Amino acid sequence: MTRLQVTVLGATGSIGLSTLDVVSRHADRYSLFAVTAFSRMTELEALCLTHRPQFAVVADEAQAGALQVRLAEAGLATRVLFGDGGLCEVAAHPEVDVVMAAIVGAAGLRPTLSAVQAGKRVLLANKEALVMSGALFMQALEQSSAVLLPIDSEHNAIFQCLPSDYARGMAEVGVRRILLTASGGPFRQTPLAELAQVTPEQACAHPNWSMGRKISVDSASMMNKGLELIEACWLFGARPEQVEVVVHPQSVIHSMVDYVDGSVLAQLGNPDMRTPIAHALAWPERIDSGVSALDLLRIGQLDFQAPDEERFPCLRLARQAAQVGGTAPAMLNAANEVAVEAFLQRRIRFTEIASIIADVLEREAARTAGCLEDVLMADQQARRLAGEWLGRHGR
Repeated sequence: MTRLQVTVLGATGSIGLSTLDVVSRHADRYSLFAVTAFSRMTELEALCLTHRPQFAVVADEAQAGALQVRLAEAGLATRVLFGDGGLCEVAAHPEVDVVMAAIVGAAGLRPTLSAVQAGKRVLLANKEALVMSGALFMQALEQSSAVLLPIDSEHNAIFQCLPSDYARGMAEVGVRRILLTASGGPFRQTPLAELAQVTPEQACAHPNWSMGRKISVDSASMMNKGLELIEACWLFGARPEQVEVVVHPQSVIHSMVDYVDGSVLAQLGNPDMRTPIAHALAWPERIDSGVSALDLLRIGQLDFQAPDEERFPCLRLARQAAQVGGTAPAMLNAANEVAVEAFLQRRIRFTEIASIIADVLEREAARTAGCLEDVLMADQQARRLAGEWLGRHGR
């Protein structure tokens, strides 16, 4: 069997490390071509020493030079690249078969698009690529030979529950609704009056999943579910009103598809990202992911409830951005990135994340996103407006 060459964008994050774990379990099927990281140079160097990829990519030239020297001293032939150019090169390289797009935030947009345009099998864990530029991204996908497979546990579950010809349209394949499940995060039952006082440490303490700090805060605010709603619309050709969010605290059912005949198909599994990663890597086959079997008898019960938009205003803002379309989702995402970073730096309260996003969306009207530059300009304008909010409030 010829081994597939895999590039992992965002290799030192939780998704990247889970991908490397699955890849290492199947060394007969996969070979690591490239790994990338933004700031975790010690961790990236360790990954290079372990997996010996052909390329590594870092943020800037100084980092690249220092890492290149250390890898050469260790006897590795790994070439170190840097910046957007390096990311795009390893995403679109002719020798690469599979690209795991796991860079968090807007920074992952260009290399993910490069992988699509180069016709790769793209394992999409970067929500922002579709949230920011859904129409452009899907157009690029249609014009290429790329295969797009979702990695978010929810979207991967939906993909598994839909018929293979779902691209014909939801109505044509008999789908009534997509039921997007959400754990509710660490503040699902926190008294509303206490939310303004919660700390970054509390927000990052997810009850079920192990994730990076930014994504953990998004889960706590349910912005992650709002971004996933927007992403689901693009991935599966759904309208925002056809995607219903259901709070499911156990995180065992990862999402469901409701059909017009009354059937509801669900994908279940332990909350471990290696399951969707292994599914997408091997699709349409199945391989061992290293995840233990689901024990429903131990779990005992599965609970469901409607999301409280007073508690989670970010979910409402995301749905509104999805309905407006154009550059609104890109502005929503950019404002959220600025607000979450300010919260993690203790400059704002948790409840002010939604305040910043709402202010940006009210002050800047959405426009048509005719090209990638339109999207990037909207992103930068939203970041500027979010920064102005921080300035006005002395933060």
